[in-house]
Amino acid sequence: MFIEPFNSKKSGWIEVVCGSMFSGKTEELIRRLKRAQIANLRVEIFKPAVDNRYHEHDVVSHDANRVRSTAVSSSQNILLLADEVDVVGIDEAQFFDEDIPNVAETLAQKGIRVIVAGLDMDFSGKPFGPMPGLLAIADYVTKLHAICVRCGNIAHFSYRKTADAQKILLGETESYEPRCRNCFYEGK
Repeated sequence: MFIEPFNSKKSGWIEVVCGSMFSGKTEELIRRLKRAQIANLRVEIFKPAVDNRYHEHDVVSHDANRVRSTAVSSSQNILLLADEVDVVGIDEAQFFDEDIPNVAETLAQKGIRVIVAGLDMDFSGKPFGPMPGLLAIADYVTKLHAICVRCGNIAHFSYRKTADAQKILLGETESYEPRCRNCFYEGK
């Protein structure tokens, strides 16, 4: 008589890497995905189509490390394209629609390891898009910090250097800098 093991179904989970701009979120995402590839796991990487700052398709860190990805306009597209995989990486999750937590949960329930990277706060210091929902359902959360460019303390705010008030403004060092709490609020 065959007795099925207690946990015969492959277990999936959700990891969220968050923090301010210039804290190394994408770098950490790429590191984890490369380790999964070294382990011969099948990996798919996705990014929002709106984020084409560095490359149309590749996920690229500020340090110019890169990994091939698929740009998608909707989080639901990830479900359609993440077939026959062990690990799904998602970069810049704050730019996705509000359904991205449901997509991550669906993938995890299918036994897929989901690694998500994104800004937890916007330029005004408020929770950014769907990130609170992702953080709430994550099995593992890694919060990374940058270094404040004003005083050298640990920074977890993305200070916008321009007067533009729109919520989403793609940019890099010309538009943003990492700041600690004190320097962030002094600049406002």
